[in-house]
Amino acid sequence: MKKQKGFTLIELLIVVAIVGILATVALPAYTDYVLRSKLTEAMTQLASMRVQLEQYYQDNRNYGSTAIACGVPAPIAPSVKYFTYSCGWRAGLVPAYGTDGQDQSFMVIATGIASTPTAGFVYNIDQRNNKQTTGVPAGWTGSTTCWITKKGGIC
Repeated sequence: MKKQKGFTLIELLIVVAIVGILATVALPAYTDYVLRSKLTEAMTQLASMRVQLEQYYQDNRNYGSTAIACGVPAPIAPSVKYFTYSCGWRAGLVPAYGTDGQDQSFMVIATGIASTPTAGFVYNIDQRNNKQTTGVPAGWTGSTTCWITKKGGIC
């Protein structure tokens, strides 16, 4: 008698169940990982803009003559996908430092674009290198001392 080759229906159902369980566990972890990688755009751009502002300050002894640009050109558009950036004098923002003049302080703010996975995130940095996460989506925890990169409020 010839042996039959192939799989039984029970074996196939067990494999499908195992794959389904693995996908249920792996998919949320994967999407969280992808989101965290997109958050690095804000941190990279903010750090870069801070360096540009400090270089401008070295040459001019102030951070710029306009509140909008702080004397620094905006980041190159193709590199900006998930955040918009704004810059202003720190004295016009809350909380202002008592001794900061209009052109002696700054704050650069990165705001997540609404139509992207980064919606709800708001990061900022100032001339004293204070990093803050002032806006996060539901389920995340913000911070006044660092840039949040993980859901549990971990910097």
